[in-house]
Amino acid sequence: MKFDKLYKSISTLGFIGYLPVAPGTWGSAAGFLAIIFLKPNDLWLLLISIILFILGVMCSDSAEKSLGKDNTHIIIDEFCGYLVSVLVIPKNTEYLLAAFFLFRFFDILKPPPIRRFEIAIPGGLGIMLDDVLPGVYANICLQIYIILSKMV
Repeated sequence: MKFDKLYKSISTLGFIGYLPVAPGTWGSAAGFLAIIFLKPNDLWLLLISIILFILGVMCSDSAEKSLGKDNTHIIIDEFCGYLVSVLVIPKNTEYLLAAFFLFRFFDILKPPPIRRFEIAIPGGLGIMLDDVLPGVYANICLQIYIILSKMV
């Protein structure tokens, strides 16, 4: 199709998805760096996350057809998932790093029901949910920590 190369480039975040070791971690690291350098407020971060999710569904669905099912080169989902993990948390280095490690932990572990979504939902939507949900899990952990630390 006309836009296949563009969709593939977006879904792989250009060259980042082709780095030889752990492209998903590099995709998450790109999200971390985007937050550090761009410093978006939470409203912008939410809007960017929603747009990336929709764009990710479309682009990864197309890219999956040429690269293969949930191919490791497709990393827009890790980028978007990391952004979700830092919504409405303090944007200091400690919290951003904690979000990074929690997100990677949940993304690799895939606790219920994430594994079920990964299997049951095909295409771009499945690819994106597979990483946005670990972002939600990481965010929930950080929100609980923030609440508990205020109680002490």
